[in-house]
Amino acid sequence: MIWICATCAVETDDLAEPPAECEVCEDDRQWVPATGQRWTTLDELRDAGTRVVVEPVEEDLWGLHADPSVGIGQQTMVVRTPEGVLLFDCVGYLDDAAVEVVRSLGPTLAVAASHPHMYGVQTEWARALGDVPVLLAERDAEWVRRKDPLVELYDEFREVAPGLTLHRVGGHFRGQAVVEWRAGAEGRGVLLAGDAVFPNPDRRSVSFLRSYPNRIPLSGNVVQRIAGQLEGLHYDRLYNNFGAVVPRDAKAVVRFSADRHAAWTRGDFDHLT
Repeated sequence: MIWICATCAVETDDLAEPPAECEVCEDDRQWVPATGQRWTTLDELRDAGTRVVVEPVEEDLWGLHADPSVGIGQQTMVVRTPEGVLLFDCVGYLDDAAVEVVRSLGPTLAVAASHPHMYGVQTEWARALGDVPVLLAERDAEWVRRKDPLVELYDEFREVAPGLTLHRVGGHFRGQAVVEWRAGAEGRGVLLAGDAVFPNPDRRSVSFLRSYPNRIPLSGNVVQRIAGQLEGLHYDRLYNNFGAVVPRDAKAVVRFSADRHAAWTRGDFDHLT
């Protein structure tokens, strides 16, 4: 039986009984409910009426989310290129209708994740879409809860198709990855940032955290390193893993936000507190 953590929706190996703990949720970047660890399955979620909703985001980009929400509730980003399709940050559920929609977009090249919180049922998706590779950063290999021959590890970057590349930037996790999609936003470029970079409600800035639910910060040095890595990529628009967007000038927004973060953590504005 493949078990799914009810809190983070990350799948396990095929086990007769669920684990006593979800190691992903026990980590200080995630959390275990006060009521304790609970597991579910695809069959249980299906019987409860869960479905996958597919919505267009922009040309050649779609968002998938589970309704009702499963686990962390991320939005899978589905990118179409002339060579085929990439699924990024797979939700913790799938159904036949959503699989057929993805199949209709072209051959699936791979599924991939920005970091372990977004692994979801990525292997189930990969099998349903033709036993495609599951691309994960090697520095997060210890967090893979479902060992499978489909899992392929990469180091600093992995080109999925021309103009569509996974880049490891670190921060939230050592293997934290983003997707550079050069043809997105009418050729200005799109960055699928997971939560390496998180758009703020003001739509003019972004945040960088080690833990979002537990509000653990990153140092100014790490944030500046991430921003420096992203400056070398081609993008003008940025999406996170929940559908939030910086629609234009995202690279400048990331640089401004990184400088502000570094200044506050350095103590430049202590006189205001």
